[in-house]
Amino acid sequence: MRTAVSDLMAALDESGRRRAGHAFDDEAARRWLEYRPRPRPGVPLADLDVSARKAAHRLLATALSPPAYAQAMAIIALEEVLDRAEGWLRGRHSGDYWVALFGDPADDRWGWRIEGHHLSVTMTVVDDQVSPAPLFFGANPATVRHAGRPVSRPLGAEEDLARELLDALGPAGRAAAIVADEAPTDIISATRPTARGRLDPLGVPRNRLTPTGRALLDRLVALYLDRLPPELAGREADRLDGGELHFAWAGPTGPGQRHYYRVQADDLLIEYDNTTDDGNHAHTVLRRPASDFGADVLAAHHATAH
Repeated sequence: MRTAVSDLMAALDESGRRRAGHAFDDEAARRWLEYRPRPRPGVPLADLDVSARKAAHRLLATALSPPAYAQAMAIIALEEVLDRAEGWLRGRHSGDYWVALFGDPADDRWGWRIEGHHLSVTMTVVDDQVSPAPLFFGANPATVRHAGRPVSRPLGAEEDLARELLDALGPAGRAAAIVADEAPTDIISATRPTARGRLDPLGVPRNRLTPTGRALLDRLVALYLDRLPPELAGREADRLDGGELHFAWAGPTGPGQRHYYRVQADDLLIEYDNTTDDGNHAHTVLRRPASDFGADVLAAHHATAH
């Protein structure tokens, strides 16, 4: 990441470096999360030349596994599909994704973010420890079909695996997991810089599931953690040992309708929603309520260094 940030800074012109760079202690800019098409801290890819845009892509790739990087590229490309579907009225474009840098990679505290409509990847680095949350992926349209088959469905696995888990719960397990007949209008953690530590009702705990249900819930969590490179995904998975997972679903269980689910454990919140009437606009987020934006590594740094 340090090398990729340095390469990006070298590829930016003076105006780009000034717009992208922020002080690490600028909390409003650094603890920013926004998945709607709004102006945001940083410099948009549309304003960068080809070499700088490629440097930004290489930086993004340091934070994501190869499959997740492919998801991110598909999400960005959907801006052009959505713009056409809306009659070209809102001027959406795939260059409306912004890169922001916080602090100096030569220091012991620094970070970066690449973000736009339906993608937000935030990495905080303290004493060479990477804190990789929040991590937001969305898709609108969630599915594009041709001849009755999907040609674009970047978040399909996130929906299908949760439905497979719901089916495997059985009547009693589904009764405990389904916490509302209607889905919320959006992910509940929203764009807040700090996620709530617990969302009630919790749903069904992992220890009440059958072996098949437990295996599917573990696969669902792994699906989100595996958005990260293996060395980061493995560390984040290790932090879950001993914490009880809970799975909750809201809304109808059939496809093509508004639905929502979440997975929670100690310092873990995964949320998924598909919020339009036809169930074709998806949001997903991986958050660490006590550790978002590097709170975990910063606390350890302050305890050691101060």
